[in-house]
Amino acid sequence: MYKQNVLIFLLILALFLGGTVEISEGSKTIGIILLLLALLAISRIRLAGSDNNFTSGNKIIMFIGVGIVISDIIYNFSSNSKLGTLDIMTFLFGLSLTTFGFNNNELRRIGTFTAYMSATFLVLFLILFSLFAHLNINFTHLFDHYFVLLPVVSILHILQIPVEIIGTETIRMTGVEEMSVVIGGPCSGLYSMFMLIGIIVGYTRMERFEFRQVYMMLLITVVVAYISNLFRITVLYLVGYSYGSDTMMFVHTHLGWIIFTAVAGILLYILDKMTMR
Repeated sequence: MYKQNVLIFLLILALFLGGTVEISEGSKTIGIILLLLALLAISRIRLAGSDNNFTSGNKIIMFIGVGIVISDIIYNFSSNSKLGTLDIMTFLFGLSLTTFGFNNNELRRIGTFTAYMSATFLVLFLILFSLFAHLNINFTHLFDHYFVLLPVVSILHILQIPVEIIGTETIRMTGVEEMSVVIGGPCSGLYSMFMLIGIIVGYTRMERFEFRQVYMMLLITVVVAYISNLFRITVLYLVGYSYGSDTMMFVHTHLGWIIFTAVAGILLYILDKMTMR
């Protein structure tokens, strides 16, 4: 039951991420359809089992979670900002903590998994983005340049696509039209990598994997996430070169969350096989 619910939850997460991306950057109709499918998936979650371990500590954690959820909602409404990955993970972390106040083992296990997943994302984000920026360490710019832009440009050169590096995160290419493209922020693939690492941390903690297995899966996850992002960026540039910037941006809106869903599904399949040994 727990594993089935985890798979359904990850489907919900993928649909929710896809829906919010589509609404903010792509087709509102597709976004609404994806969110409705997410609600349908929520209705498929089946919870069973309860106990009497309902302590004051659980209530405190639950109220902390409620506070985080309310604060996140108020901030987004007051600032009129677009709903981003960081907002979703903050909301999910708060929502996960609220499950600790319910007298249901299955619900609390799902809440524990999602708490590990979202907390891992938030910790990595705070360290690599917020803390490094505060310390004037240009980690994201260096990562974008050396680990994303340069490898992708090398791949394009192998494919005989004419591209020119004109900035730390910017290239110029001339296909059906001349365009300058900036790699930065979500294009680095770090957000997806953080979420995938969070999924591995949550799942391996709940299933009590050996440390050796955890480290192996984390290494596989980082490598797969990195290669998947290089594939995504390369495809986007090839589309831009062949069909122009409008088509490239259309593909950009859809491709990221689709690849994330596929990679997450593959990793969970591997994890499930490891637990059956």
